[in-house]
This record gives sequence, structure tokens and C-alpha cells, in this order.
Amino acid sequence: MLPPELPPLPSLTRAESELVDRYLEAVDLLGRVNPARGHSTYAALRAAQALAAKAAGLRDALAVMHERGESELHAATLERALRVLDGERRTGRVSIPPGPVS
Repeated sequence: MLPPELPPLPSLTRAESELVDRYLEAVDLLGRVNPARGHSTYAALRAAQALAAKAAGLRDALAVMHERGESELHAATLERALRVLDGERRTGRVSIPPGPVS
């Protein structure tokens, strides 16, 4: 049996695609740095070192959008793209895990 087919990515400009990709890369690294979810200081250190470069890529993607006159983020479209690219799970790693139920 084949896995369910993912919905298609919405149409994005090249700059919007770059923004989504760079954002998710930064989120992935931030999730690896999260002290509430990590196990190794070395792994967290390596992720933090890589995060600086990914943050610069995110900044550059937004700068390109701004320079091209793309002054608004189309949140609904970008949200759909993030969901198709497993953004909910990936951003969930940045948060603090749920605590024990009292």
C-alpha cells in the first residue's frame, strides 16, 4: 500500500519558496538547540553554530522579497506551504514539551 498523497504545494514566487525553505531550515536547527528536548551539548552546539548561517539565509530571502517590491507576506498561502512541508511537526520541536498532568 502506498502512503497517502500529499496535497500539492501552493504556487509561490521563487523568493517565497526561498523564504519558506530558509525558515524551516532555521526551525530545524532551533529544535536541535532546544534545551528541553536535547540530549547532547555537542549536538546543540553544532546546531547553534549552523543556525547563524541559516538565519543569514532567512534574512537574505526576506531582503530579496523586499527589494523586488513584495511588501506583503501572503500568510494563508505560506501557511499551506509550511503544512505541506511538515512545518507543524518541525516547529513543534521548538516548543517546550507538555508537562505532567496535575
